[in-house]
Amino acid sequence: MFTHLDAQNRPAMVNVGDKPVTKRTAHAVAVVSLPLELSALLKDGEIVTKKGPIFHAAVLAGVMGAKKTGELIPLCHPLPLEDCQIEIKPEPARSEVAIHCRVRTEAKTGVEMEALTGATVAALTLYDMAKAVSPRMVIREIRLLEKTGGKKDYRADAEE
Repeated sequence: MFTHLDAQNRPAMVNVGDKPVTKRTAHAVAVVSLPLELSALLKDGEIVTKKGPIFHAAVLAGVMGAKKTGELIPLCHPLPLEDCQIEIKPEPARSEVAIHCRVRTEAKTGVEMEALTGATVAALTLYDMAKAVSPRMVIREIRLLEKTGGKKDYRADAEE
């Protein structure tokens, strides 16, 4: 059943008031497929255009996005993040970039949405900064890879 609905099926924030504070982590990824024009610009783990180093901007935007998740998604609790790391892994042989976001906090609720938002905002920033070279990028496969803490841990590569 959906957790963000009340007894009358109306949207409602989940009450976490009685839950214990525990260590929570999450790891999400967004994959961006690059057209040939952009793949050709990949050098030393970065793409530099007239707007500057794209991956540097995407890292900063991803961290900012993760920190603002509670303001962007209506029923998310605002969480104090203790750590947020964005790692951009170019994969030139496949003409794509994998953007990983790892988030940690100690709170009463998980940080999955923060990790997903961080990866997504970083991917959107990459798109924005590179669209002048080619708007044919495809942001795809935004997904949660792992979460720990709370009632149940999750790993995408583990069979459920």
